[in-house]
Amino acid sequence: MLKKKVLITDYQFKSIEYEKKILSNIGVEVIEAQCKSENEVIEKAKGVHGLIVECVPITRKVIESLPQLEVIARYGIGIDVIDLKAASEHKVFVLNVPDYCIDEVSDHALALLLGSARKIIPLNNHIKSGSWGFHFAQPFYRIKGKILGLIGFGNIARKLAEKAKSLGLSLLTYDPYISNEIMKNYEYVKNVDFLELLKKSDFISIHVPLTKDTKNMISIKEINLMKKSATIINTSRGGIINEKDLTEALISGRIAGAALDVFEEEPLDNNLLLKQDNVILTPHVGYHSEESQIELQTKAAEGVRDVLIGKKPKYLINKEIWNQNIEF
Repeated sequence: MLKKKVLITDYQFKSIEYEKKILSNIGVEVIEAQCKSENEVIEKAKGVHGLIVECVPITRKVIESLPQLEVIARYGIGIDVIDLKAASEHKVFVLNVPDYCIDEVSDHALALLLGSARKIIPLNNHIKSGSWGFHFAQPFYRIKGKILGLIGFGNIARKLAEKAKSLGLSLLTYDPYISNEIMKNYEYVKNVDFLELLKKSDFISIHVPLTKDTKNMISIKEINLMKKSATIINTSRGGIINEKDLTEALISGRIAGAALDVFEEEPLDNNLLLKQDNVILTPHVGYHSEESQIELQTKAAEGVRDVLIGKKPKYLINKEIWNQNIEF
């Protein structure tokens, strides 16, 4: 049995019973915390061999302060809270869970699209205020035949494409990294350049990670290329859209609307988006369901377990270090 420790740095679940069960089965001690900073992580993680993290940043300073560290697993798809370069340099495996909420996020993006198109929120508020009628919310347009542009064509975007196709939407994507072999399985989706997608789409849904290349990927320059009737949807990461530019475009009527589940800073505080009637806001909930939460906790813990017993984990990000001579 292993005599090792794993720190769960932060989490929003009711309990971590799944992680404890999986890791205790191989003799690993699980330590739980709710760290808010790198210094708190360093203090709580002394002597640990693994970290499971949700939101707290795992910086170079953290990694270099933990000489016994072997593995970092992220509760989620994106790994932007982890310094991947530093982890790889110190031969620390980085894991994510890329397939746990594909249905949930694609459902949420589709719900935001439909809610925007059918003006569900303003109509609901209008009736609850004691009024009646729909003329104030016009124009309404038929969804069938409209164009949905998908920025990025990973697992979630592909699932959304399948669902949107059934509504009669035409589909474009911009993904310069997707293979022709994958696109052959989605003949109803046309892979185009970025400018074409921006100009032609009636709805634009974002499905790329937040990186130095995608930060502010949608700013005023890109917004000015969109149709005035366009709506932009983001269930990926805040920061991909420049919120200041988007807010100004919504106020001026440069585009028709937005539907956002993620933001540059969360939670929202005195954000002008809160005052705009042509935007739907949800509190970074697209990934969540009872089923996806259990799947997330289980798969993150299983990945850490596999590394600690010398087995290659299924969801390894820095694959290049696996075959290097690492002494545990």
